Amino acid sequence: MPVKNILVIDDSPTERFFLGDILSKAGYQVTTAENGEEGIAKAKSTKPDLILMDVVMPGLNGFQATRTLTRDEETRHIPVIVCTSKGQETDKIWGLRQGAADYIVKPVNREELLKKIAELR
Repeated sequence: MPVKNILVIDDSPTERFFLGDILSKAGYQVTTAENGEEGIAKAKSTKPDLILMDVVMPGLNGFQATRTLTRDEETRHIPVIVCTSKGQETDKIWGLRQGAADYIVKPVNREELLKKIAELR
């Protein structure tokens, strides 16, 4: 199934704008959420084809939100790419263990991001 609608979950307005700009210019429909709780609610209501998830957020962090989404019957089919400044190998392993399909370290490289999305098809 081709990816058309992407939910970006990030507490930084700058990152939401930056990622949204890259994705919309590449032809994707973008929805955003400012934290894990809002992200989970929007994932359930909008049923995106893909979620880009920040990790360091107030309240529910990205690892917790990813785990919640990938274990919920309603949202488990939606792939999650963790998109974070946490670049340690242990962070990557932990993110993938929470159910993430992939892991990207910020600052995001446009070509790398679009390639990873294309590979999910």
